Amino acid sequence: MNKNEFMDTLLKAAKEKGIEAAEIYYRAGDNFNARAQRGVIDHYEVSSSCSLSFRGMVNGKMGFASTEAFDEQAIAFLVDAVIESAALNEAEEQDEIFAGDEKYPDIEEETDDLDQVTAEEKLALAIKAEKAALDADPRIGQTEGVVIMTENGQVALRNTYGLNLTNAQRFYAAYAMPIAKDGDSTAVGFKLSYGRKLREFDAEKLGKDAAADAAAQLHAEPVASGEYRIVFRHDAMQSLLQVFCGIFSAERAQQKMSLLAGREGEEIASPLITIMDDPLRKGGLATAAFDGEGSATRTKAVVEKGVLKTLLHNRRTAKIQGVQTTGNAMRSGGMHVSPTNFYIVPGEKSLKDLLRDMGDGLMITDVSGLHAGANPISGDFSLLAKGFVIRGGEQAEPVERVTVAGNFYQLLKAVRAVADDLDFPGSPIGSPSLDVGILTVSGK
Repeated sequence: MNKNEFMDTLLKAAKEKGIEAAEIYYRAGDNFNARAQRGVIDHYEVSSSCSLSFRGMVNGKMGFASTEAFDEQAIAFLVDAVIESAALNEAEEQDEIFAGDEKYPDIEEETDDLDQVTAEEKLALAIKAEKAALDADPRIGQTEGVVIMTENGQVALRNTYGLNLTNAQRFYAAYAMPIAKDGDSTAVGFKLSYGRKLREFDAEKLGKDAAADAAAQLHAEPVASGEYRIVFRHDAMQSLLQVFCGIFSAERAQQKMSLLAGREGEEIASPLITIMDDPLRKGGLATAAFDGEGSATRTKAVVEKGVLKTLLHNRRTAKIQGVQTTGNAMRSGGMHVSPTNFYIVPGEKSLKDLLRDMGDGLMITDVSGLHAGANPISGDFSLLAKGFVIRGGEQAEPVERVTVAGNFYQLLKAVRAVADDLDFPGSPIGSPSLDVGILTVSGK
């Protein structure tokens, strides 16, 4: 039976077995992934997946089950498993099935051409991008590959109250990693492109830009240890924000894992900082009209001109705090809180303006060791970094093998300027470049 017949039959069977309220969350995806290296395709994969999670209320308790099979035996299994699971559920706080909101936002449907581009064309784009990288500079002798991928994902949420919601996410992503070598110096470049219209993807530009990135890093050296004025380029700042965005979760705050608990209305950042969570953002990778519980989503300022306006909530955390959900429920091994299209609002200055205003310092372009070197509770971080010396407002020699240390909460307060180069590097988390003032750098 098809997925709609399966869901209809499952909800009917649940009702007949005495499940008071039931909910289905269905997720499916078709994926294409290929890599070009040394002028040939050395990896090629096409896959499809689908799964269904089912939960239901039995005698005031919630039961859970899931399946990747869609036949009559699976229906019987799911219904019985939910009943058994509910009987074993001793939690004091029980989740509930949400009947749904009266109205959901309209999201402009975006066109794409992913079904029109053949697999052969996708493979040719990957090979073209690698060739462009190799031809761009004689110091580029090989690559770690050019990867091209497409994803067609679908989500459906249905329940016995009549709620029936669907959402689709379709996009492509491609990245190149050329290797530059000059004498005893070696550097790896990286550039990413993503979107919904693959025929507009410029494979040659991706290869050339990645090659330039690799070449610019050659002969990088650590700087002397000390305190430096720092600009985090948008990609490095995005990495930092992605690690620390959990501090804005009400779930984390209620678990005493965020220092922002109870601080709504307080100034927690520079007045230059506004942070948005926008599930309705056009072209966003997390754009959706509903969240994992079926609540309507909405655009909101989490931080506005430095002031914390709200934490992110699902229905459970909102009930505990006595507020409305912000539509940020996410299903991942249970119901949790997660940002959607989450970003620092860009300013009006260019990155060149920020560097010119800074004068002398460092521009950080890449940070690593994020899991071991960042504490999402305290906000402290000590990260291996790469970038460039900025001298007289101009980009100078490349820098590597340095460690930049600070505290994320203090960094937000110390921001001196915000650039206009907001970017989402293949992620729903985005940031522009930021001048974050003085940080400690350990080098030579």
